[in-house]
Amino acid sequence: MNKIRTRFAPSPTGYLHVGGLRTALYNYLFAKKYNGNFLLRIEDTDQARMVKGADKQLLGILSLFKLKYDNKPVYQSKRLKVYKNFADQLVKAGKAYYCFCTPERLTKMREEQIANKKPPMYDGTCRDLMHEQVEQNLSSGKPYVIRLKVPLNKIINFTDLIRGEVSFNSETIDDQVLIKSDGYPTYHLANVVDDHEMGITHVIRGEEWLPSTPKHILLYEAFGWEKPAFAHLPLLLNQDRTKLSKRQGDVAVEDYLKNGYLPNALLNFIALLGWNPGEGSTKEIFSLDELVKEFDLTKINKAGAVFDIEKLNWLNGLYIRKLKVKELAKLCKPYLKQIKNSKMIEKIVTVEQERLKKLSDIAQNINFFSDKKIQYDPNLLVWKKSTRTATIENLVKLEDYLMTLKETDFKTVKNLEDKVTSWIKQNNYGVGDYLWPMRVALSGQQNSPSPFEIAWVLGKKITLKRINEAQNKLR
Repeated sequence: MNKIRTRFAPSPTGYLHVGGLRTALYNYLFAKKYNGNFLLRIEDTDQARMVKGADKQLLGILSLFKLKYDNKPVYQSKRLKVYKNFADQLVKAGKAYYCFCTPERLTKMREEQIANKKPPMYDGTCRDLMHEQVEQNLSSGKPYVIRLKVPLNKIINFTDLIRGEVSFNSETIDDQVLIKSDGYPTYHLANVVDDHEMGITHVIRGEEWLPSTPKHILLYEAFGWEKPAFAHLPLLLNQDRTKLSKRQGDVAVEDYLKNGYLPNALLNFIALLGWNPGEGSTKEIFSLDELVKEFDLTKINKAGAVFDIEKLNWLNGLYIRKLKVKELAKLCKPYLKQIKNSKMIEKIVTVEQERLKKLSDIAQNINFFSDKKIQYDPNLLVWKKSTRTATIENLVKLEDYLMTLKETDFKTVKNLEDKVTSWIKQNNYGVGDYLWPMRVALSGQQNSPSPFEIAWVLGKKITLKRINEAQNKLR
């Protein structure tokens, strides 16, 4: 068996779709499992759709996810002569032909076919032009494209490594354009030529490319080349089982990273979209090395895979909780621009780590961690059946007690909690009558971390200031 060589071949037309990341990952895993090569190709022949800098962004994402490719990236736009030479070879061999039909004629032809409820396909007008006519058109500078001469009524069979036996009739396949009138190759020609020249043994790509496969097989046959094995991955679906689209949420890898999903968690989640390690396995947390070891194309499902955001949140939360506080604080810093003190950021992260599902969550409802005055309804301070007057008295007593504590008593959450709860018990006070107004006075919220966690982050001075402000709000 030849050394396995797979490739990821994105177009630099914008952000990387999560489905594209899954394709890159599966190609990487399959190659590495068998000590093969994972190669990168930038398919940049569609100049109209190209986005400046998108290729660099793609390279950066592959690096971030540690999907290391084994070649210097191949740029199709630098290989135009190569494609033209191969197309000319097919013309000389009678496997392709020059087509001089104008865009206007082709548009009219398609409109008539659609009106007659026929599939819009090229009608073969230029397929059998006399040699003299072709030469005359070329010498007069008439614009042309080069089309593949698709064999008539031929059954094209192949075994898809995921879907099994697949067959197409060539009657449903257009005489596809190989070289456009601007001299650029179409996707189909460039794809086949590059896969052959790069020695690709396995083409692993999305299901949307399945209808293109017979076109590619015909090209391999026309050139007399050995074709690679094909594997078409299931679609990614929204919760309602429609195709994953921007209309129902994020689809770009960059958006997920921006929202605070960790690369390791996102890669782990994407690996499980359509693949699982096999029957009986309950394992859901995989490192990249473990995925390489476990990966098997035969365990990819044929059915579409639902992109379950709740599952991603759960998985991302697990990865966040595994991080050391200093590392997590560094990652959370961009979401806490209002907090300038690095030590305070570490404290906030310590308090919030267990609750975080994504890094951006750290910025929600934590305005109370800054030293600014907080706004809230004073009635929120009153515990259950207590009164405003009783609450003021309790806050005064609490303030007086906290003033007796040393700065060192605020060094740990546990120490602070032990001190305050012991004081409440010793005086036979109601726990809720003191801890509820303390929590609200420090956070201004009904739902927040415990009052001891907030006080530990804020320190003695700001804690006392807020408890005093709460009394004034009630008066």
